[in-house]
Amino acid sequence: MFFWEELKNQIALKLEEKELSFTYPPDLSLGDLSLACFITAKKNNIKPQEQATLWASKLQTDEIIAAYFSKIEAIGPYVNFFLKTDILAKRVLADINNTKDEYGFRSLTEKETVMLEYSNGNTHKEYHVGHLRNISYGDSMSNLLEANGYEVIRVSYINDFGIHTAKTIWNWKNNPEYANRKEPKGFLLGQCYTQASQRLSERPEYKMEVAKIMHEIESRFGESYDLWKETRAWSIAYFASIYEELGIKFVKTFYESEVIDEGLEMVDTLLKRGILKESEGAIIADLEADGLGVLPIIRSDKTALYPVADLALAVNKFSLYDLSASYYVVDIRQSLYFKQLFRVLELLGYKQRLVHLPYDFVTLPEGMMSSRSGNVITYRDLKDKIKNELEKETRIRHEDWKTKEVAQVAEDLTIAVIKFEMLKVGADKQIVFNIEEALRFDGYTACYLEYSHARLRSIIRKEGASYFAGKVDFNLLTEQKEKELLLKLAKYPEVLLLAGEKKNPSEIARYIFELAQISNDYYHAINILKAEKKMKKARLSLIKGVVVTLRSGFKILGLPILEEM
Repeated sequence: MFFWEELKNQIALKLEEKELSFTYPPDLSLGDLSLACFITAKKNNIKPQEQATLWASKLQTDEIIAAYFSKIEAIGPYVNFFLKTDILAKRVLADINNTKDEYGFRSLTEKETVMLEYSNGNTHKEYHVGHLRNISYGDSMSNLLEANGYEVIRVSYINDFGIHTAKTIWNWKNNPEYANRKEPKGFLLGQCYTQASQRLSERPEYKMEVAKIMHEIESRFGESYDLWKETRAWSIAYFASIYEELGIKFVKTFYESEVIDEGLEMVDTLLKRGILKESEGAIIADLEADGLGVLPIIRSDKTALYPVADLALAVNKFSLYDLSASYYVVDIRQSLYFKQLFRVLELLGYKQRLVHLPYDFVTLPEGMMSSRSGNVITYRDLKDKIKNELEKETRIRHEDWKTKEVAQVAEDLTIAVIKFEMLKVGADKQIVFNIEEALRFDGYTACYLEYSHARLRSIIRKEGASYFAGKVDFNLLTEQKEKELLLKLAKYPEVLLLAGEKKNPSEIARYIFELAQISNDYYHAINILKAEKKMKKARLSLIKGVVVTLRSGFKILGLPILEEM
């Protein structure tokens, strides 16, 4: 248990209350921690001010509790606590030193294994900026759940069997120049799909040709099926290269083509059990009684819809892994669909927790994107544009660096920029991806965070590891900004817990930004390296605690950690 949580528990134990409402004063002059007295006062049928006075008096006379604080006082309906800075520093920095990169991490009393399914891309299509929100959110949520004690199995589900594959293959066949172009084949397939969609919207008579190709693919025989297999492999290899660049690893990848037949068999079983029924030649799940409307399963032309593969996929997950919960990271448009899908699985008898983690759209400053219309920023274009700008900036800052060093820093920083832009906003809010804003070094950006970390690391490197050996006199940390930093560090474990409960990595993004701001203010206001030896040691210990906590936050968000910039 970390210091902040332990302290609150001790106060609750002394006051003989199971749950207390702690808050933080808006200004440090009012205290470091506040205890609201409204609920207990109402229960005791007294005024909150009286309850605050009673509690303050009781805590002031307790030797164990009072030892932590320079002052405990009742102010209106609150008990305000003023922590002793040396004790705060000693305990919080000890927590950080003892746990290092896992500062704030916790264990569950009972092991829970959960699966996160994310990066549900489509072969034969563009990998664009919208997909990046899915993969960044899914990977960060996996890290966040692991930090909160869960065993997390990361999987991806790829739609490799839909009508989009037939459209792409149709256009590829009709445009031989694609085969001669030098770009990566997986990238070219996305461009081919966009062109196919545009051509088919202009000439719908070609749709019969596409339908014929789709039939060949579904029958798993013929020239189009062979080309599907070849082009599918190109897409999968292209996705793998993107995952490697982003530092994403999956335990397993599921493919629609591998579960669709099993799904069709399940439909027959569900019909016999009465969970599904026929309606005007189609097969549906009638969920009106649950307030969820109707979920189409098989069209009247007997072609399968998404639920066929998704039902089989869920059954596969539960048979392969002992899961307590299965999370699906899919955009907000599919919210009703997942409620319907989960209800059908409940009717099948599955008791595992099924959770849809929705996220809103990523748009461009000029509006919405569509892979059909070609109005997208592809991953490759976005990455190249950002990296080119960051290489220019890095060369200006480090004229003495070799080309390889510049390229590596620009590469890592590019990935940090992309991911942070996807995570700094809550999943329930839309993102407008503005490249110029994302590349600023003086705002709520990855560039600002990475630079803040690199500068603090350079301070520590100048002194070396030996400087941290032996005792530290924390009584020397008397500056207000030092206490502000220590209080911020103390709160990190509860931020991790809250972010995990809310399924919201943006809480971590906001925290590390605020920590970087406070540390930058401290760096500019307080002399660290030129201080007297004992003072310098205490201040360097504080800086080290900040660095470790920033690195932990970076890892939760999946950001590369830059040592120099």
